[in-house]
Amino acid sequence: MATVAEWIEGARPRTLPNAIAPVLVGVGAAAQLDAVSWWRSLLALLVAVALIIGVNYANDYSDGVRGTDNERVGPLRLVGSGAASAKAVLGAALGLFLLAALFGLVLVLASGQWWLLLVGASCIAGAWFYTGGSRPYGYAGFGEVAVFVFFGLTAVLGTVYVQAERVSWEALGCAVAVGCLSVAVLVANNLRDIPTDREAGKITLAVRLGDRGTRRFYLALVTVPFLVTAALAFAHPVTSVGLLAAPLLVTPVRAVMAGNTGVRLIPVLRDTGMAMLAWAILTGAALAFTG
Repeated sequence: MATVAEWIEGARPRTLPNAIAPVLVGVGAAAQLDAVSWWRSLLALLVAVALIIGVNYANDYSDGVRGTDNERVGPLRLVGSGAASAKAVLGAALGLFLLAALFGLVLVLASGQWWLLLVGASCIAGAWFYTGGSRPYGYAGFGEVAVFVFFGLTAVLGTVYVQAERVSWEALGCAVAVGCLSVAVLVANNLRDIPTDREAGKITLAVRLGDRGTRRFYLALVTVPFLVTAALAFAHPVTSVGLLAAPLLVTPVRAVMAGNTGVRLIPVLRDTGMAMLAWAILTGAALAFTG
């Protein structure tokens, strides 16, 4: 039976910024529109956190039963390591998806926008079929697209919409920026796993691009948010404060571009996530100030 510490590690806490950052910057964008509801913001955060932990457990389960995690370089996987049974991990994933659905339902009821139920259902389906089902799209190189859509566009714009019932061009820019940083976290993870994924038949985008192409793709992704900052600063000079997050990316970019492999890439996930969180906090606060 897995210990509490092992369950926490299996939840992959390094990925939490992918859930928290889009909500924080979305709150800032909603504040700019003078439409912040703190309890709706909290519910949006709970939805995002439940979804990301749920998808991490779902991936642990699906990859574990397929044998993809039998030879793993990264953090502990519960099923692959034998620390927890596949049934227990599946139950944890489904329970978290149910929690996300319940929190999301409250938001739908509060906003009266019933079409958002389809968005919520798409998020849960996307979380499961990333590595679940007979033809998981994460094994075909589409994981990055899903992360950009769900933890970038949907999470940021959804946070804004359930409060303001509209979105702004600033919110869209923030959604693109956070989406790119969120994808960069996944790209760093998949760069590390290229050898084992290729051997297991998991054809991620990193496997398709190859080592050199994936490293260049990572660099392009982490550049986008600061181009967005430049665009925002034309209309709202105070948002240039987002540039203060750039130094946090120096170490991970050096690690990626220097050709680091294996365990030496693990800190890149954490550092990229922290840079994303810092950019979201700084930019969200600046947008709120302009409201």
